[in-house]
Amino acid sequence: MKFAYKILFLLLVTSVGFTSCKKDDDDDGFEFIPERDRAEEAAVAKIQIEEFLQNHFYNYEEFENPPANFDYKIVFGKREGDNADKIPLIDQVTSKQVTDRVKPEVIYTLYYLNVLQGGGDSPIFADETLVTFKGQYLDLNTFDASDSPIKFDLTSVVTGFQEAIVEFNSATSFTENPDGTLSFDGFGVGAVFVPSGMGFWSNPPSNSNIPIYSQLIFTFNLLDVTTDIDHDEDGIPSYMEDLNNNEFLNDDDTDEDGIPNFLDTDDDGDGVLTRDEINILPDGTIEFPDTNENGIPDYLDDTYPNL
Repeated sequence: MKFAYKILFLLLVTSVGFTSCKKDDDDDGFEFIPERDRAEEAAVAKIQIEEFLQNHFYNYEEFENPPANFDYKIVFGKREGDNADKIPLIDQVTSKQVTDRVKPEVIYTLYYLNVLQGGGDSPIFADETLVTFKGQYLDLNTFDASDSPIKFDLTSVVTGFQEAIVEFNSATSFTENPDGTLSFDGFGVGAVFVPSGMGFWSNPPSNSNIPIYSQLIFTFNLLDVTTDIDHDEDGIPSYMEDLNNNEFLNDDDTDEDGIPNFLDTDDDGDGVLTRDEINILPDGTIEFPDTNENGIPDYLDDTYPNL
């Protein structure tokens, strides 16, 4: 696999006012260029992605009648020449509407291709997934890939990938091979076509060669899901720290210390650890005491205790 995967799926940080830059030949400094308008760029991305979907197909015939030793990987091709009569992707994809996390008035149409649903567990936004994947541009050049299963924390991936993979299910079973590798059965197979605003926008990883404002394609096989991740080990699974129920954890920061609750061991900043302000029962159920009965549980209430 390429080195890039280690940084590829870093979350697109929602920083308003980030600027691109280029070298200024006159003063050997940098000329800062304001970001593009997110609504305008979303419209451009939609046109480019839909043009790709209209003019390309995937190897659906192999999935319908798998040849010997078929690897169940999605392969795209252009609808031209002998392939001109292939079914276009635009007739096979599903779409969902997703709100921009920086500019909520911008709504994206996210297209994804569900080739195999999978029969196991379906992840949610705060889970960890085991996948194989390939990342490509719309010209089908590959910028990253892994044929070996790797884990991705869905709180730390680009939005488009996260929003698509939660629509699939993992494998139904696996077997261990003599060489120590695993073989999976009944897994989900899909692809997602990610507009730049749900990808890396103007801030791709610094040690990657991904151009700014790139539309991206990810194909993936979803093999396994780990649920109830507790990133800060405070006793509260991370999905329960999504206080505004928008399936995005970085904007839930009760004490406004710059550390979102799912990574903060003292959510309300009162000097008492969150773990010490909740009750975890023997069956795993969590109780959230409200000692001063003000309607705010103790772990989110910096008025209790009054230190």
